[in-house]
Amino acid sequence: MSKKEQPYTSQLKGVAALLGESFNQTQSTANSPTTVAINLIKLPASQPRRYFDTQKLEELSRSIKELGILEPLLVRPLPGEGYELVAKERRLRAAQLALITEVPVVIREMDDVTTSKVQLVENLQREDLNPVEETEGILELLSIELSVTRNEVISVLNSAANAKKRNLDLTENVFRQMETIESILLAIGKFSAESFRVSRIPLLNLPADVLEVLRSGQIEYTKARAITRIQDEKTRIQLLEDVIAYNLSLSEIKRKIQEIESAAQSESSEQTEPASIKERVDDTFQRFKKAKVWDDPKKKSKVEKLLAQLEALMKTE
Repeated sequence: MSKKEQPYTSQLKGVAALLGESFNQTQSTANSPTTVAINLIKLPASQPRRYFDTQKLEELSRSIKELGILEPLLVRPLPGEGYELVAKERRLRAAQLALITEVPVVIREMDDVTTSKVQLVENLQREDLNPVEETEGILELLSIELSVTRNEVISVLNSAANAKKRNLDLTENVFRQMETIESILLAIGKFSAESFRVSRIPLLNLPADVLEVLRSGQIEYTKARAITRIQDEKTRIQLLEDVIAYNLSLSEIKRKIQEIESAAQSESSEQTEPASIKERVDDTFQRFKKAKVWDDPKKKSKVEKLLAQLEALMKTE
């Protein structure tokens, strides 16, 4: 049996398995929650989550004022004094809004790699996770597991797809990398390697303005993909603003796009027609200077009449 025909196997059971057996064993014996001053908790330099809904954050803040923080934050100790937040950033931000001075935490010793994996897995389990953040989070998790860049992860996925299309065997390295990729995606439970490659990787190539509103959860993926048909940046940004302001449906967006494209075609035709006539006049004049029409009396007579008409036309301007 060739590597191409062998199934990708997985021993991961659920999202928790993404963090590894050793992490889950220590998690079960973790210290009980303790309380620390909120000003001792520092945010990490980079976080998988980039957007927080202001309204929902305020709602959580009011709930914390009334009921307190029901689940502890996960932190790791920093050299010297203080802690770095590992998980539950939204809860920390809401507590800060509520002017809470102390919060419950679970303190864990973790290296940088484990911390990144915990942050990514935590983010991937959010209910309000949007497609862009999910795609970026999965790619980042895969890059950590494979010890390669995100672009190299995409290259592995493309190499495997091309090999399958051409009925070729995978190289040993690509085969092992695909085993890891399929295992992680199976644990996440939403994609196969191919469906992730086809349906999610193209998201990252969307124009920056579309990507930003999609990342912030202001529009759905299907709407964002339709809007990318508009190539002119200024027109596209205006359409994005209208879609958000008036909560336009997908069918309404497609209708607006058709109107925009029709108007652009009409404007293009109006602009190119005069240029086309000018080109014809220039070309005719060049050919006329080289032509021997003066030797033919009939042609010479016609030229004189045409010149008289052109001169009369110029005088009417």
